[in-house]
Amino acid sequence: MKNINNTITIDGIDKEIIRSLMTNARTPILEIAKKIGVSGAAIHQRLRKLENSELIEGSKIIINPKVLGHKTMAFIGIYLEKAGDNASVVRELKNIPEVLECHYTTGNWSILTKILCVDNENLMQILNKKIQTINGVSRTETYISLDQQIDRQIAI
Repeated sequence: MKNINNTITIDGIDKEIIRSLMTNARTPILEIAKKIGVSGAAIHQRLRKLENSELIEGSKIIINPKVLGHKTMAFIGIYLEKAGDNASVVRELKNIPEVLECHYTTGNWSILTKILCVDNENLMQILNKKIQTINGVSRTETYISLDQQIDRQIAI
């Protein structure tokens, strides 16, 4: 692994380690080591370097929201009354558990959020009672996702 101009360059072994863990973050280090043909200690050492470089930010368990009854995914473009309202609006959005992502954007909206709701009625309640009532929000534009067709990370 090399650090050139604050950009990390990784070699084939690093890539294999990352690909294995991206497929299953619970893959034992010794299993990865055996597959690649190096020692477990070498894998462990490389993992620490990748984590220290901030290329790897951790691992996580992924919840299937549909099993918990959350079936409506929506993207909400938020228009602000003025650009200076961004920070206060984002603070309020952080208090809404259904908001999964929040992006400061170019284009028509100032903010684009991704939210997950139980159903369309729940979405309407969140829009009308939580998001559109935030001081600084001028109006919203909502797009309901019918199906997530691609879900991936950057290719390594």
